Amino acid sequence: MKQSMARPSGIEHSEAFTKVWADLQSRAPENEIEPSLTRIERLLELMGHPERAYRTLHIAGTNGKTSTARIAEALLIEAGLRTGRLTSPHMHTPTERIALDGAPISEEGFVQAYEDVLPFAEAVDREYAETGVRISMFEYLTAMQFQAFASAPVDVAIVEVGLGGRWDATNVIDPDVTVITPIALDHQDYLGDTIEEIAGEKAGILKEGALAIIAAQQFPGALDVLKDRCAELGVTAAIEGEQIGVIDRVPAVGGQVIAVQSIAARYEEIFVPLLGAHQAHNALLAIAAAEAILTGGDAPLDGELVRAGLERVTSPGRAEVVRQAPTILVDAAHNPAGAEVLVETVRESFRFTRTVGIVGILKEKDASEILAILEPLLDIVVITESTSPRAIPTDLLAMEARDIFGDEDRVIECASLPDAIQTAVDAAEQGGDDFSGIVATGSITLAAEVRQLLGRVGE
Repeated sequence: MKQSMARPSGIEHSEAFTKVWADLQSRAPENEIEPSLTRIERLLELMGHPERAYRTLHIAGTNGKTSTARIAEALLIEAGLRTGRLTSPHMHTPTERIALDGAPISEEGFVQAYEDVLPFAEAVDREYAETGVRISMFEYLTAMQFQAFASAPVDVAIVEVGLGGRWDATNVIDPDVTVITPIALDHQDYLGDTIEEIAGEKAGILKEGALAIIAAQQFPGALDVLKDRCAELGVTAAIEGEQIGVIDRVPAVGGQVIAVQSIAARYEEIFVPLLGAHQAHNALLAIAAAEAILTGGDAPLDGELVRAGLERVTSPGRAEVVRQAPTILVDAAHNPAGAEVLVETVRESFRFTRTVGIVGILKEKDASEILAILEPLLDIVVITESTSPRAIPTDLLAMEARDIFGDEDRVIECASLPDAIQTAVDAAEQGGDDFSGIVATGSITLAAEVRQLLGRVGE
């Protein structure tokens, strides 16, 4: 399935960029993976292995990958390193997938990376012509990212897994450090039906000689799988709740103040400009990763460097306030675990007298469970859909919502997202107080489109 680049406010792109993106989308979609790395390995071999030109930090997990990547990136930039960041999917434009020194690559740079890879991708396509399978979209993008980082050149690349870990195209690197964020049920069609199976796929990025940093896990079975894999490989692991941990956190205006015990030191009075307890734990993982990259985990970082790095962090679409009066919060939660974290974050960070949801969910997700988790938080829910071809049609999702919310008056059906936003604003303002809030969530595409409609692209 193709990921549309079109968004409601119509971002303008160059002709060359549009042509390149169309070609990439003509390839096998990124939400389909095969249990093989042979094509991407062959492609990188022909390219001269650009992924070996810099140090790498590899991040897998169900939730928190992008925020952890962005925090680690900010710390490494503050330390004076040139960074590359590989993330997916994008929110607004594909250039976001390749970040250099914290900023998306230019369209010209994106096109150049595509052209740098093209002759080698065509060669691999010819080699595999008998199978009828070309280099996939995600494989091609991964090669582009590695090439762009080598061309920059960067000192270190922060590489976020696209899907799973073991068979993800990014899993061709020999990382210096690996991070596993919290694991939950998601993408069961590809990763397995149990937590243990999914954890096994994520554990595929663990490599001999690479220090592993592992988040606390909600499900004990996940941690058991990760520990067993570390033991098999002889991997040294820093595990949250054992060697590392969040010591203290106090919610503050615009974020929180935290104290953490990392691998080599304790860091206190660190302001994190992100909402929610989960972001304190993401910050811990990122600090430990930065320690490992910069000192091997053998020496502490300068406390002022950590404070300055954390102060610069942003994480668009993650419990992000995009408008005031009424407050509109956008969150890319797209699975039950993410929805639970969102509910906790809203309850801790806001004191809304009335909370209205704008919710749109993709077909492959557990919509019933997501809605059931959101229901106690929301007084009213406006059911809508994004422009993604994978979006659940509004009428079908609204039927499910009515079953879960019970009272039909609590569920409003509005297929047009711009109209859904206005409907939510009107519902929030009923009663005339200034303490109502709106939470837009359910998918990355919905979060992106709400941000764009409210003029937050590029922020």
